[in-house]
Amino acid sequence: MCLPSPWQTARKLTPVDTTVADPLLGRLLDGRYRVESRIARGGMAAVYLALDVRLDRTVALKIMHPSLAEDPDFVRRFIGEAKSVASLSHPNVVHVFDQGTDAEHVYLSMEYVPGRTLRDVLRERGRLPAREALEIMIPVLAALGAAHQAGMVHRDVKPENVLLTDDGRVKVVDFGLARAIEAGNQTKTGVMIGTIAYMSPEQVTAGVADARSDVYAAGVMLFELLTGHQPYQGDSPMSVAYRHVHDQVPAPSSLVRETPPPLDTLVLSATDRAPDRRPADATALLVAAVEAHRMLPRDMAPQRPPVGATSPSMARGQTGVPPANPTLIHSRTEMLAAPALSPPPAAKATRFRPNWFLIALAVIMVGAIAGTGWWFSEGRYAKVPDLLGLNITVAKSEAEKQGFAVKIGPAEHDNKLAEDKVLRTEPEAGRNVLNDAVITLIPSSGPVKIAVPNVVNLSEADARAKISEAGLTAGAVSRVPSDTVQRGLVLRTSPQVGTKVREGSRVQLVLSAGQLMPDVSEMQCDQADAFLRQKGFVPTVVQQTDDAQPGTVIAQSPAARAEVTSGQAVQLTCSKGPDTGFHWPWENPDNVQPGQAMVAIPDVRFKKVTEALNELRTAGFKVRVRKIAGTGAVVAENPLGQAPAGTRITIWH
Repeated sequence: MCLPSPWQTARKLTPVDTTVADPLLGRLLDGRYRVESRIARGGMAAVYLALDVRLDRTVALKIMHPSLAEDPDFVRRFIGEAKSVASLSHPNVVHVFDQGTDAEHVYLSMEYVPGRTLRDVLRERGRLPAREALEIMIPVLAALGAAHQAGMVHRDVKPENVLLTDDGRVKVVDFGLARAIEAGNQTKTGVMIGTIAYMSPEQVTAGVADARSDVYAAGVMLFELLTGHQPYQGDSPMSVAYRHVHDQVPAPSSLVRETPPPLDTLVLSATDRAPDRRPADATALLVAAVEAHRMLPRDMAPQRPPVGATSPSMARGQTGVPPANPTLIHSRTEMLAAPALSPPPAAKATRFRPNWFLIALAVIMVGAIAGTGWWFSEGRYAKVPDLLGLNITVAKSEAEKQGFAVKIGPAEHDNKLAEDKVLRTEPEAGRNVLNDAVITLIPSSGPVKIAVPNVVNLSEADARAKISEAGLTAGAVSRVPSDTVQRGLVLRTSPQVGTKVREGSRVQLVLSAGQLMPDVSEMQCDQADAFLRQKGFVPTVVQQTDDAQPGTVIAQSPAARAEVTSGQAVQLTCSKGPDTGFHWPWENPDNVQPGQAMVAIPDVRFKKVTEALNELRTAGFKVRVRKIAGTGAVVAENPLGQAPAGTRITIWH
């Protein structure tokens, strides 16, 4: 359920009891790191104190358990994440120096940080004063903000992954580890990556995490610092997960009355169940936290430098690492040099006779030394060129020009580098290799692209689940009427089904609002009857005396735009004219006003709307257009026959 921090088992980062034999102790890992002692051990990794014999510095060596090293998916993602974290330079992030593999061991070389975890502080002191809690959170948010700006998500923010150094600095550790483990075979049986107590609702329900998930975890951590308790307790991890999804984290003041209102606001904003209502990333939350700190009363606590502030020794560049040991630095020429000869004792002068055998031997030795020097220097070795970011074809040609054999490896996805660009080389750029060595170029296949899954005719809940399973995010929902798709089911998506988009992209859902009753009022009854039957309704017609034009629909049931279903009965009430014998002017030529000529009305049914408009207006009629089917073609027209010029004709499309 969680990623145990390698730091969480010890209050101080000092060697643990090593009476139990550990096969790694004393070993020189990867020819570079001499393992001195074990600091801590967790569910996924163990952390050792080690000496980097190349640079003569103390490092923390995190070695993953062998079960993870056997998973090629994990190793590939672990290496990629390590490189990303190594590029993240921030004073509140534990620096990653190196990564590598040695037989069954996959490791990270990291900055050694003497101190203790924030979890240790909470165990010792319980809740913290508001000002002190905020002064711890501000550097944590600064570290997370830097990661978010670089496109990285921590995924496991918790007190165990926050280190407090002996000189008062705050450091965040374990960036990218959760993502690497998540990508491997370790989680394919449904195990959730993260720590349930700090897991956002979207991580629980969909298994997806972004910067706002880190914001949620940071809000939970601030709640715990202020109250001494996590917001949710339960008999099982799943009961806690359920509360994250269905409950709102309470205000800290509900447990600790003296909590200042700005901190209540900060916690409630960061832990909103809806990701869209949280601060967009840790930088946004950092701005709010700094403002809340400014608003705290000055008399809350004695003034002191904020936790995590840079010390004078840091400003001078002092790192606490001992200087390099000069006895470990040797040149190849020193190793090949012969000892100096002391002068011989005085002897009686004799005639010089050259020893040709010794001269020949000396010449051979000098040649051998020179040849050995050439073998270990520029003559035999060359540096791997820097080809990163080049087009794969151009990079291959450039390496071959320099005498290297080139192999193209399998492409790997990368969110920043375009397709067919060199993502990395094996060996990496700058390493000394034999002149004719093989260089493997790993091209980028660009960002992971996922096809939008087919969710048409699914419910909103099922569609969201299927989209999340595909690695995408279900976005906003809109509703439109539909004659073919049942109300509440997905009508279409945006982007369309099958479109390939970047991993994590939002997919908008368009749901059916169901079939709505068409408005056929004022339409001629025979045309309305035919139109409704075509739509699948069963109409009946009743006649009623009315002043409206005979044969025109004057009422309908169900009413226009009411929710209906296909096959439903519909009653049309049609006018049979007034009882007084009144006739419309064009029905009785005797009633036509003097000077009013009768004009034949063009029958424009089934024609395109633009064509119908032109034809009717050319004939001298006014036109009213009503949308009923949305087909773009005229489905009904009223009146038909003849009418005086200037009469208004209604068409439906």
